[in-house]
Amino acid sequence: MPINRIAVGSPSEASQPDALRAALAEFISVLIFVFAGEGSGMAFNKLTSDGSTTPAGLVAAALAHAFALFVAVSVGANISGGHVNPAVTFGAFVGGHITLLRGILYWVAQLLGSTVACLLLKFATGGLTTSAFSLSTDVTVWNALVFEIVMTFGLVYTVYATAVDPKKGNLGTIAPIAIGFIVGANILAGGAFDGASMNPAVSFGPAVVSWTWTSHWVYWAGPLIGATIAALVYDHIFIGSNTHEQLPTTDY
Repeated sequence: MPINRIAVGSPSEASQPDALRAALAEFISVLIFVFAGEGSGMAFNKLTSDGSTTPAGLVAAALAHAFALFVAVSVGANISGGHVNPAVTFGAFVGGHITLLRGILYWVAQLLGSTVACLLLKFATGGLTTSAFSLSTDVTVWNALVFEIVMTFGLVYTVYATAVDPKKGNLGTIAPIAIGFIVGANILAGGAFDGASMNPAVSFGPAVVSWTWTSHWVYWAGPLIGATIAALVYDHIFIGSNTHEQLPTTDY
């Protein structure tokens, strides 16, 4: 089982140059992703004078997030693995592909990257609101929790299949595209219900800057549960204990 390969890591790991470079890469990648993704929503609100979300707005959000995530994963892949998501990092930890301490370092960098991106957006737009993720009318926290679990399962399962699996071969070259596509598709499916976060960092930055925490726990619990299930299923069933390789820290 992957759980048997979980490693805490050494305290000195947090001060190693390669770990610090990886954390910086995660910070920059998340900043790029959130700035474009959250910024697209703010631009839509400006163009529509804070009007109701329309199908066109949902498609625009899906495209912005898919494109930005493709770039963010690509630019970080050779340095940190291009996680760009605390849930992806947690899934890699559950599968034994990253130590706990390095994972915490990634989490700090990812959350800071999202917060800085939202602060920059607030300043650059003259004080416009960085809207926190919220549930639509008639959507309960349990509805949203299921959405986030299933959508993040799909995301992390895609990460494992295209970037983690040692048998991936040339498929690894399209990993950033596949990861961007599944996020864009999931936004089309879940965006109208709970915003389709799939990423605690993406939810955290806007919540901090707008100081709005209503149902925020859903955007942590759902992605972490979904990531855990995906990691356990893919690593145990499709990679297997006999073929498992401890991946280098520069690759998921």
